Amino acid sequence: MCVPGCREAVTGAMSRRGFFKGAAAGFAATAEFTAITPALAQRSFTSVIDLTHTLSPEFPTFFGIPGIAIERRYTLKKDGANVNWWQVLEHAGTHVDAPFHYSDAGAAADMIAAEQLVVPLAVMDVAAKAARNADYAMTVQDILDWEAQHGRLPDNCCVAMNSGWAQHVGNAAKFTGRQANVFHFPGVSPDAAAWLINERRVSGLAVDTMSLDPGASKDFKTHKLWLPSGRWGIENIAGLDKVPPTGTTLIVGVPKVKGASAAPSRIFALV
Repeated sequence: MCVPGCREAVTGAMSRRGFFKGAAAGFAATAEFTAITPALAQRSFTSVIDLTHTLSPEFPTFFGIPGIAIERRYTLKKDGANVNWWQVLEHAGTHVDAPFHYSDAGAAADMIAAEQLVVPLAVMDVAAKAARNADYAMTVQDILDWEAQHGRLPDNCCVAMNSGWAQHVGNAAKFTGRQANVFHFPGVSPDAAAWLINERRVSGLAVDTMSLDPGASKDFKTHKLWLPSGRWGIENIAGLDKVPPTGTTLIVGVPKVKGASAAPSRIFALV
């Protein structure tokens, strides 16, 4: 249920800016999540930043095949409406990995609770290090350095790695870094993932590359630690350079597809 005052705070924040005026009441009425309402009730926002890449057949994928195929089955001129058929790879474009991806006992995409998908966002900038080393893996020290500057990670937050790799998405060779069947792009070290699991209360992990693990990884240990712990991960997130390191609310719009191990998603930051 909604915490005391959350409806008024959410509706007030929306109406003060005329943001989605017609939907403000409906938004407040659906914000019945004990874990997310504090994040929304305690602060307002002035802008919405889209952290999603546009998904197309040209978007680079881990498997080297198009992540989506789109077929126009009906047209407005001929049939009275435009209707497309999609064939989609779960792990394509900006997408959310569900715990089920690496755990048969883990939650599939449709089972991730709504209150776990609206959370504080903490952005770790490792772009300078990644520019020098395409195989860079975000470390525990990177997290501690962030906390030294911005304070302890907020409970139930998403920790996002900004490696600067999103800028390369239009260049598949650079974005994937594929050489002799080995990928080269930054990710999160298993040690950092384990530390976040054991030392902090974190809901999600996000990277602006194709994998939570660095591209050259062969054992996917970060995946194997993170997802079976009941947490979700975002891969190919965009726009992290447009949001501040802290003070932002993340909205993870993962489709509610039964049994999905992942799903292309629309991700927003309220700044």
